Amino acid sequence: MIELRHLTKQYDEQVAVRDLSLTVSEGELLVLLGGSGSGKTTTLKMINRLIEPSAGSVLVDGRDVAELAPHDLRRRIGYTFQQVGLFPHMTIAENVGVTPALLGWSDSEIRHRVDELLELVELDPDETRDRRPDQLSGGQQQRVGVARALAARPRLMLLDEPFGALDPLTRHRLQQSFIRIRRELGLTAVFVTHDMVEALVLGDRIAVMRAGRLVQIGTPGTLMREPADDYVRLLLDTPRRDARLVAALLEATS
Repeated sequence: MIELRHLTKQYDEQVAVRDLSLTVSEGELLVLLGGSGSGKTTTLKMINRLIEPSAGSVLVDGRDVAELAPHDLRRRIGYTFQQVGLFPHMTIAENVGVTPALLGWSDSEIRHRVDELLELVELDPDETRDRRPDQLSGGQQQRVGVARALAARPRLMLLDEPFGALDPLTRHRLQQSFIRIRRELGLTAVFVTHDMVEALVLGDRIAVMRAGRLVQIGTPGTLMREPADDYVRLLLDTPRRDARLVAALLEATS
């Protein structure tokens, strides 16, 4: 589905991504994990040409994305990010229906698709459709962002820390909702996070990045059992601490 071949992005003397090669299989969710400046968001943006690589190539379904017009490519790929980016002057229905409208769908097709997607992300269309973004909670806005990314029926989604600004309970609910949606639709996804717990919960595989380089890639189980170096081992300390904390709390309340 996706193949990155020796992908590099350099800004003057600074190399943001260095000689990155990996593949994402159809139906897989690959997490790009790392701290600030690791190159994960730059990598995500090179997939849909929001950023052009300095060297290397990105292939989607075997075709080099450099051969596609950027706007055509982006309409085929769902994209959502932490700040959501809903248009404040538009209703929720108008926000979700933006891409189908650009693609020339009829009004009835767009309305049906909007209602279908709002139900999919567990929002009542009758209560939500005609409201504006500032009338929704942060979690509801993020659900709308996911719905908008799915509007044109993409097979591929790119997600840049979409739940990072939410409180822990809302974040957990949206993670579980996204797991369900991805399975129902058979989506291929690349998901950026700096949170190891989130990576372990969501990822089929995890690609750990540091200073623009790929440090390790593998299943959550592989990383837990066989961390490649001290950096990966340090990242894994957080979920281990959380697991111990949960166990201690359960014991104290039993």
